[in-house]
Amino acid sequence: MQVTLDKTYPIKAPLQACWGVLSDIAELATCMPGAAITEKIDEKNYKGSVKVKVGPATAAFAGDIEVISVDEINRTLVMMGKGADKGGSSASMHLTATLVSNPDGSTNLLGKADVIVNGKFAQFGGRMMTSVSDMILGQFAGNFEIKAMASAPADVGSSTPDVAPTSRETAPPAQAVTELNGLEIVWMLIKDFFGRLFGRKS
Repeated sequence: MQVTLDKTYPIKAPLQACWGVLSDIAELATCMPGAAITEKIDEKNYKGSVKVKVGPATAAFAGDIEVISVDEINRTLVMMGKGADKGGSSASMHLTATLVSNPDGSTNLLGKADVIVNGKFAQFGGRMMTSVSDMILGQFAGNFEIKAMASAPADVGSSTPDVAPTSRETAPPAQAVTELNGLEIVWMLIKDFFGRLFGRKS
């Protein structure tokens, strides 16, 4: 089963800081909750893993990442990731990510992902898989923004006249999502199921 996501995420960091994260594969991988690079084979090929926690239990997926192209001029990364668990389920994702600078100094992260799943995950159906994939990519974008803002110059945005200098200092820092929570995914599937059920009845 295949689903396609075409999303735009606003990132409150300048283009160069965002590109620093996007072009660093090891750093980029840590933006995905539960994911990690386990081995660098060469400049374009890596081995990695994704852990999903459901209550006290943890499921692990092992896979491969291939960097197809890194276009510094157009600020675009194209990559392919694929993996499987011990139960025989597998998934792959072809991702194209592009950064576009905004007039206010922020950046838009444009992402197109073609996700293919086989095995037990395919039984959820396309709509549910789209909802789950959307949730995961949203967490990824949130973590991406945190990393990009952390590497941006400290005075970015400080020239805005109607913002007090201390306003950024008093705001609590955003917390990165470091773990892919299976219970949250299950809850997403349940909400989607009942939404479709009552939608049909209405």
